[in-house]
Amino acid sequence: MSLFAVQYLAGGFLDEDLDHFNKNFDDWCVQFETYDDAMNLLKTLENKKSMVVVEITPLTYPKYFFTSLKGTIYLTRQIEDKIICCVEPFMGASFKIAICDLNTRGVRLTKTNYKTILSAEAAFTNFGE
Repeated sequence: MSLFAVQYLAGGFLDEDLDHFNKNFDDWCVQFETYDDAMNLLKTLENKKSMVVVEITPLTYPKYFFTSLKGTIYLTRQIEDKIICCVEPFMGASFKIAICDLNTRGVRLTKTNYKTILSAEAAFTNFGE
């Protein structure tokens, strides 16, 4: 399960108007099912040397695949059919571990709060063991 998008080297994903770049990958960004389709479009654009085709997967960009996942994502990893993320639901909030199911696209946050990214990272590293 992956998508392909055109990304500007300085950051941002090509928007549907084929002229602007969105900071975050969202529904307004041009997306392709295959690498070849994305490359065919890239070849038609001006300044194509400053753009690349990138693969978007649940592991590299979980917010897009799991729309109910809110906040800033710091760490991700895959365990079987789950994507595990360390998230800060909103600025200044305690960190949480999110469990994202690839089959149902559901998201569940653990009940434990972590005050620092270091404590969340330790729990994240040992998650599932």
